[in-house]
Amino acid sequence: MFFERAQGGDRAVLVHIDFPEGDDREDAAEFVELVNSAGADPVTLITGKRTVRHPKLFVGSGKADEIKAAVKEFDADVVLFNHSLSPSQERNLERLVECRVLDRTGLILDIFAQRARTHEGKLQVELAQLQYQATRLVRGWTHLERQKGGIGLRGPGETQLETDRRLLRERINSILRRLSKVERTRDQGRRARQRSDTPTVAIVGYTNAGKSTLFNALTSSDVYAADQMFATLDPTLRKLKVGDMGDVVLADTVGFIRHLPHKLVEAFKATLQETAEADLLLHVIDCAAAERDANIEQVNEVLSELAVDETPTLLVFNKADLLGKQPQIDYDAQGKPEAVWVSALEGTGFDLLRDAIIAWLGDEMFTGEIAVPPQWSALRAQLFEVDAVKHEHYDEAGNACLDISLQKKDFQRMLNRCGIAPDAYLAPRPKEFFER
Repeated sequence: MFFERAQGGDRAVLVHIDFPEGDDREDAAEFVELVNSAGADPVTLITGKRTVRHPKLFVGSGKADEIKAAVKEFDADVVLFNHSLSPSQERNLERLVECRVLDRTGLILDIFAQRARTHEGKLQVELAQLQYQATRLVRGWTHLERQKGGIGLRGPGETQLETDRRLLRERINSILRRLSKVERTRDQGRRARQRSDTPTVAIVGYTNAGKSTLFNALTSSDVYAADQMFATLDPTLRKLKVGDMGDVVLADTVGFIRHLPHKLVEAFKATLQETAEADLLLHVIDCAAAERDANIEQVNEVLSELAVDETPTLLVFNKADLLGKQPQIDYDAQGKPEAVWVSALEGTGFDLLRDAIIAWLGDEMFTGEIAVPPQWSALRAQLFEVDAVKHEHYDEAGNACLDISLQKKDFQRMLNRCGIAPDAYLAPRPKEFFER
């Protein structure tokens, strides 16, 4: 990447402005957590109230002078705003306070740049950073924005700013081409899972809700999990055995946050596609968070932007131990599980979570007793091989009466392999049909 990025450890002056309820409103506590996750050293938090943004400085001139004084007092390296700033507001503030100014979007991008581990993740972060920097290039090249006229002073026909913009466009196009290859590879993997009819369950939720901790506990994995925002960027897929249903693919995804930059959502489209293609979403919620309801609403907004808000969703209230709440399942009016209370750290409530997943995905399960005549012994052997038989006894006609439970699609494949018409068992028939 040919643009500068904060290296972490910078002394930072934080600025948070309270706006009336609306799009500009942010959470100060979450902002401090973001700054700590970025590795910066916050030296002071400057707060204020406004009804509208100042067009030139975002804050009023008095508050801007207060920020400038704080920068000098604490010898700060950067001023971080808990809001989105326009490029001109950033430049005006930098000229006034005489140090680097970074808004909320730039801060989140910096955290993403630190967390990306895979080649794909790094490409996605670089793409988002380049798109973010595209409107801010003038900052470093204002002295070359215009070429002088006159003998000996005429330029080569393209200013340095124009050259840099062209290089940036070329780099963006190059990354987009490489990401399209990654997306095609992911599509092949998804198609393979669809051909095998393996359900996909995607874990989504607000950042630092405990998604990766839950993922590790369920799948015995070692995905990086930490008490920090955006600990997970790169998606991880693992198989999870869910009772009689057999295996499902569990996907751990990047966490969401309020006002998640749109460019990030676009850049991580290939990653978030795992969410879009999922059969069930596990919306993990930090039930002890003060902003719990607001966080749920923010996640739903991002899911709506990804056009997956119609996908079946099971709420998973994590960290139930912090509220002293025992693991349980909450049901809706139709008797369908709508929420499960668990503690990923304590490892409690996982059996209930598996039961709830089965309730959502188990509509395709075949459960009941079948009678297998002696000439169909190959079917009986295959059912035992996949551990689908719960109980067996024989009737007077010599048929093996098997109490089985497995997915309908798996049962249908077995019948096809044994040369048995699927209607023999999958179509509604009285038990006497098998005792002829």
